[in-house]
Amino acid sequence: MRETHTATVFFAGDRAYKIKKPVDLGFLDYSTVAARLAACEREIELNRRFAPDVYLGLGEIRSPDRETSEPIVVMRRMPADRRLSLLVRERAGIEDVVRAVARQLAACHAGAARSREVDEQGTRDALSSRWEAGFAQVHALTADDRSVPEGVEEVERLVRRYLAGRKQLFDSRIEQGRIVDGHGDLLAEDVFCLDDGPRILDCLEFDDLLRYVDGLDDAAFLAMDLEQLGAPEAAAFFLAEYSEYSGDPAPPSLWHHYVAYRAFVRAKVSLIQALQGAPGAEAASRRLVATALRHLRASAVGVTLVGGLPGSGKSTLSGALADRLGVTLLSSDRLRKELAGIPAEQSAAAGYGEGLYSAEWTARTYEALLDRASALLACGESVVLDATWSDAGQRESALRMAERTSADLVALHCQVPGDVSAARLTTRAPGASDADRDVATAMAAKEPAWAEAVAIDTSGPLESAVVQALAVVRPWSTGQLPIFRRPRMEPD
Repeated sequence: MRETHTATVFFAGDRAYKIKKPVDLGFLDYSTVAARLAACEREIELNRRFAPDVYLGLGEIRSPDRETSEPIVVMRRMPADRRLSLLVRERAGIEDVVRAVARQLAACHAGAARSREVDEQGTRDALSSRWEAGFAQVHALTADDRSVPEGVEEVERLVRRYLAGRKQLFDSRIEQGRIVDGHGDLLAEDVFCLDDGPRILDCLEFDDLLRYVDGLDDAAFLAMDLEQLGAPEAAAFFLAEYSEYSGDPAPPSLWHHYVAYRAFVRAKVSLIQALQGAPGAEAASRRLVATALRHLRASAVGVTLVGGLPGSGKSTLSGALADRLGVTLLSSDRLRKELAGIPAEQSAAAGYGEGLYSAEWTARTYEALLDRASALLACGESVVLDATWSDAGQRESALRMAERTSADLVALHCQVPGDVSAARLTTRAPGASDADRDVATAMAAKEPAWAEAVAIDTSGPLESAVVQALAVVRPWSTGQLPIFRRPRMEPD
């Protein structure tokens, strides 16, 4: 026998029989036989999408007087030693089975029902409502002398900030057809890795609206569970494989946000189980809230200004920092020449404040730089902006842009001794920047203070500067988080 907060499953021979519990949990109500019958019928219909040969049909248990009966779901019994959760715990080689599950889930999503009603659940506001309902339920479950798990308040703040600036991202997901009638409750213990392919069981049937989700949200539930089982690398690999099979270009921030959402949903379930007396459930809820919090911190969309005089190493640091963070790099030097219609490597050298470096051209360049950054931030993409940032007005414009997109802004000011920058400018190869020692000297004479920026010493090894920058941009540790990066979508 196995028990969940809503059902009991009995195993006998080659069959499994699931009975719904007569419970009313607010978000589901199985308190009547009619409600349990409808839930059983719906479970069979929906789960046959993922495992048609497992869900055999509807049965019933009758009392000796045959006046009362209880509906049951009759299933083909799966081999317990092929549960994905067990394979993960035993540290078995799971790369192939995880890939197979990702492929099957992507295929199911490709053929899943889509409609206006389904799409409505993919909006930013619909997701916000689900989060807010979860917050309310957690507070209600902890109202009677039970403390709210630590971190819930920060979870609420980070969720609201992320969603506030990301309407365009969620609108684009709907336009791409990413919202599906999915599984809704994808856990590793419900995935069985058989020789002829995986069987995915036990989808969410009690509320259609909770099953109408972004396909990435659906996949994120299993990624969250794999991480909870101590396999963060498998979690990251699964999401990368799912994204490749589904051709999904979602930004990593959305991956993290959906994993956080699924962890918080599971934390709520653990609180319910704790009230039912399940051992270890309260500790599990605290652990899951902590997981949600880590991923929400990682999902925060940010804009990093990397500034400094010519020869300060700002472009080198910008590139290395963007690579380390896995975010988009925008360079004012390259954008300036793009706007002028010339190759980035072609020289446009001129005196200080002349030619392409006049006040008018500089204003146009920074305006375009912030416009492109704003569009990326609204779509969940963090950015590093490589420019001198020597004008206070341009810095203020960047701050206002970050506020409009609910993005975290960090300013880094690259600094080196004068002799170091002079040596660099004298010996560096031709590139996107045209500034020479004379331009750098003129700029240094007029450079205003930048009190709100964090000074980064770039006179030493590049890695040292990167470490300094990361301590500012990502002050919390990501050591326990899977590294979510998009797979390559273009052909080899």
